[in-house]
Amino acid sequence: MIDLLIELSKYIYIIMIGMYTYFSFRIFSKRDEDAKNLLCLKQKVLLFLMHFMMNFIIFMKTDSMELIIFYLAQVVFFAALPALYSAIYPKSSKLLVNNMCMLLMIGLVMLSRLDFDKSVRQFEIAVLSGVITMFIPYLIKKLTFLKDLTYFYAGAGIILLAIVFIVGQVTYGAKLSFEIAGVGIQPSEFVKIIYVFFVASMLCKSKEFYQVVQTSIFAGIHVIILVLSKDLGSALIFFIAYLFMLYVATHKILYLGAGTLLGCVAAVGAYFMFNHVRVRVLAFTDPFSVIDNEGYQVTQSLFAIGTGGWFGMGLYQGCPKLIPVVEEDFIFSAISEELGLLFALCVILICLSCFVMFIHIAMQIKDEFHCLCATGLACVVAFQTFLTIGGAVKFIPSTGVTLPLISYGGSSCFSTMIIFAIIQGIYICQKTKTSGKRKKEVS
Repeated sequence: MIDLLIELSKYIYIIMIGMYTYFSFRIFSKRDEDAKNLLCLKQKVLLFLMHFMMNFIIFMKTDSMELIIFYLAQVVFFAALPALYSAIYPKSSKLLVNNMCMLLMIGLVMLSRLDFDKSVRQFEIAVLSGVITMFIPYLIKKLTFLKDLTYFYAGAGIILLAIVFIVGQVTYGAKLSFEIAGVGIQPSEFVKIIYVFFVASMLCKSKEFYQVVQTSIFAGIHVIILVLSKDLGSALIFFIAYLFMLYVATHKILYLGAGTLLGCVAAVGAYFMFNHVRVRVLAFTDPFSVIDNEGYQVTQSLFAIGTGGWFGMGLYQGCPKLIPVVEEDFIFSAISEELGLLFALCVILICLSCFVMFIHIAMQIKDEFHCLCATGLACVVAFQTFLTIGGAVKFIPSTGVTLPLISYGGSSCFSTMIIFAIIQGIYICQKTKTSGKRKKEVS
């Protein structure tokens, strides 16, 4: 009976997430706020239905009473977070809140299936992050001096990365984190936010060549420390974010071309400098020739995706635990195996919907500092998503970065929720200014 239910449910998941994804893009064509709110309400209904069905399947397979308590706690969280945003910030984007909750929900469901203890820890961090980040839109609106803290951002970012380089713990060949009171923290996840603020602050003041060179030097120091720490995935994210922010600020294709060329040269240099880079390139180019060693993780990921097919095996019907570090680096493969490629494609489209919203906000805002911040943060989240999924499907070599809001990782979850809150703050500032102008025109 349970196997039949699992088989039927996987098709229902795909239909529901397909409808949710359609609404995510349909909202952009709506001008009327009531029409947008109706679509967002439909999204919430779909989210809670999917959440219930998936947890019901997990309960039937595990018969765990702890899961029921955990499920109810999640229901309260996913109901309270949008409600609080709507009550405290009436002008906030409901689409961004819904998408954030949907990605968190998918991540918690998959983690509950893979490792219940990790799912509980991830949820605890998400709740704490939700409470803390609730104040960020207010701060973005009130703290008008944020664009003046240029060298504070640079100094703080460089110091934090340097601390990791000196005393950080080595994980899979790279220095990524350190512990405070038994809690592991990955500073690069938070530094990328203040790094974006630094670049935006520098470039909104001047676009002269001297200013660009000065900004590039400080940005280069961030990237070099990450490279020396062998955190090449984060280094790549920092580099791409700076490159696109520079292009948006200056509109000079020469900078974009020169930066791309420099990045290619640096990638070749990293290949010859670091052994673990050569290992990952080997696993990318021909994983089946080294399937028992270097290529094991990638081949297991490909087997999982291929086994799942378009519609998936169903929850608990696959073998995602055969993939090493599946909860962090390859959770997309687990989603593809058990929920199907169609479901996984919808996850990608939901992430794309967030990126489109970020860029839409950046294009509308007239304040240049906020515009560059929104652009930079959009690039950070989008490129990190690309690196994770690209590595899982063997489109690019694996970089070891997490899938935002879905993969297991407290620092990644917290920093991504901060990014969403910052974008909400920028969006609210824009909506407030727009409504203020309309009132003046009417009067």
